[in-house]
Amino acid sequence: MTIVVGYIPSPEGLAALDAAIEEARVRHTRLVVVNTGNHGDYSVPAFATAHDLDALDGQLRDAGIDHDVRQATQGRSASEELLSTAEAEGAQLLVIGLRRRSPLGKFIMGSTAQEVLLDAPCPVLSVKA
Repeated sequence: MTIVVGYIPSPEGLAALDAAIEEARVRHTRLVVVNTGNHGDYSVPAFATAHDLDALDGQLRDAGIDHDVRQATQGRSASEELLSTAEAEGAQLLVIGLRRRSPLGKFIMGSTAQEVLLDAPCPVLSVKA
C-alpha cells in the first residue's frame, strides 16, 4: 500500500507532507513524495532545490518511513503528475495542500486541487496550512 503526497516548499506543501507522514505511520505504509514544476517551468519556487529534497529524504529516513522522493521533470501539470503517480502506485490515499484562492483566480488559472479531487483514483486528503 502506498500514500502519495504533493509537496512544494511552502506552508501548504509542508502541511500536506506532515499529514501524509502521519497517515503513513498510522497505516504502516510506503510514502511517495512528488514535487513538480509548473508545466515545465522548473525555475518557479514550487520546484524544490536538491538541498530541500535531500533534507526531506533524510527526515523521512530518520523517521523510519519507507519512502520515495520524486521530482517530476516531464513538463506536465502538477495535477497530471500527482494523478498519474497515484494511478501507477496503486495509491490508497493522495494528500494535497490547499491554499486560498478567489473564484476569479480559480477561473483564470484553474485549480490543481480541483482537478485532483475530481479525477483521483483513490481518496484524497486535502489540508490547509
